[in-house]
Amino acid sequence: MKSITVALPAYNEAENIPAMVEEVVNTLESLGRAYEVIVVNDGSRDNTAAVVRDLEARYPHVRLVDHAVNQGYGAAVWTGLTSAKTDLVFFTDADRQFDLGELPKLLAKIDQADLVVGYRSPRRDPLMRRLNGWGWSRLVTLLFGYTARDIDCAFKLMQRHVVDTLKTEVQSRGATFSAEFLVRAKRAGFRFEEVAINGHRPRVAGNPTGAKLSVILRAFRELIAVRSELARQEQTKAKHI
Repeated sequence: MKSITVALPAYNEAENIPAMVEEVVNTLESLGRAYEVIVVNDGSRDNTAAVVRDLEARYPHVRLVDHAVNQGYGAAVWTGLTSAKTDLVFFTDADRQFDLGELPKLLAKIDQADLVVGYRSPRRDPLMRRLNGWGWSRLVTLLFGYTARDIDCAFKLMQRHVVDTLKTEVQSRGATFSAEFLVRAKRAGFRFEEVAINGHRPRVAGNPTGAKLSVILRAFRELIAVRSELARQEQTKAKHI
């Protein structure tokens, strides 16, 4: 049975992280797989790092990776993924919005795929966040072709070789990370499966940052930069054919 790492990016999630880690550990213990839980503290201003250090002492399979300063959501996810040493790598958010009991649905598909991508059905967020997410996924599809139904759904499982292959390719360290990651994975020829995630929950503590206007505008700029970079790469390849 393949070993698995669960990577949890965390920014100011001190209220959520104890219950989240407990849920992750309980789920993984029930699966009977060798596992590790990596919590990436992305320069939190609260005591997230201290809370995770306490959790490390309680749970032998939990490990803290600490960003001294905030580097962005994508940077935190990527640090977690690239720090993994197991056969399979999974990431989700530390805000307790996903039911980890849904993970076996992804595991059931991974032997026939390189990457299993969840989509929230239904998505239990405020209307504006749902509209933003819908529009973002449509924009990514318009610019790059279809990759996944729910681009930013933080419930993704992959074979380790996907991370190894894309390690030097993915440049985004902010909100555009998931879009660039999926686009590059698709263009690399990796096999995708999509799974409906029914256990999406409203946020119960902490504050989301993805809906800030500054974050959205930066994401648009980054997405256009990714498109330009991929176009340059295609032109370079064409010249050498």
